Amino acid sequence: MSSNEEGGTVTEVLGGDILVAQDGGVRTLTLNRPDAHNAITPDQRNFLADEFARISEDLSVRAVVFTANGKGFCTGADLRVARPERVQPPGAPDRAIMEVARGIKVGAQKLISAILDCEKPVIAAVNGTAAGMGVHMAVACDLVIAAEGVRFIEVFVRRGLVPDAGGVYLLPRLIGPQKAKELMFFGDDVSAADAAAMGLINRVVPPDELMSTAQAWAERLAAQPTKSLTMSKLLVNRSFETSRQTMFEMESWAQEVLMAGEDADEGVNAFKERRDPNWKGW
Repeated sequence: MSSNEEGGTVTEVLGGDILVAQDGGVRTLTLNRPDAHNAITPDQRNFLADEFARISEDLSVRAVVFTANGKGFCTGADLRVARPERVQPPGAPDRAIMEVARGIKVGAQKLISAILDCEKPVIAAVNGTAAGMGVHMAVACDLVIAAEGVRFIEVFVRRGLVPDAGGVYLLPRLIGPQKAKELMFFGDDVSAADAAAMGLINRVVPPDELMSTAQAWAERLAAQPTKSLTMSKLLVNRSFETSRQTMFEMESWAQEVLMAGEDADEGVNAFKERRDPNWKGW
């Protein structure tokens, strides 16, 4: 553990392959395998899935920044990592039917779900190329800021595959079916500017402003009524696959729950007293 420039602490995880920093109410998760362009290993993937779940429970965390070091944000799963040895019956194939599907479910899809289900707002600060699963890790976040020059690549068609890691769920909802098919069918490099224009990401900034912009956004979110953001995130994410009647019911019940919290009382009192609210986050 060591101090960072902002006065918080940085903890190295998995031998330094992930850096975890806490500064005030903002937790920053940094992929730290720059030599591999942050191709993600199973250990990193599993740690992050568990970490996003822990963050939901940790009242000291009120916003998250997810980023990476080096020239790549994440270029997908690291295919160079050896598969663990297993005891198989004689004559069994090296890869049995359903093994790939099972691996995706408990691996890449688990991480994407953990980001989507995290009860705190998550900002992706995309510092470099995002390809394959790396694209989906970024756009699963609630807000996405990318540095100028960054490329987003739906690389799967180049391998004769379909997008996994939640891609066929996320992309049509973010940019519509036609644009999603264009990215999936051609596998072309998409610039950060084009990604912003099609609604895949929120904002593009100069590289030297990426982390300061992400930090500023995170600090703003960390100063908000956290449970309100949690409920808004849940409702928006559910809205794409739920009927109007059900969404109206969920909206009303979310309001019912929030009205029982301290921050809702603080919001009303601050309005009456004509002062800025002091949000607690619970």
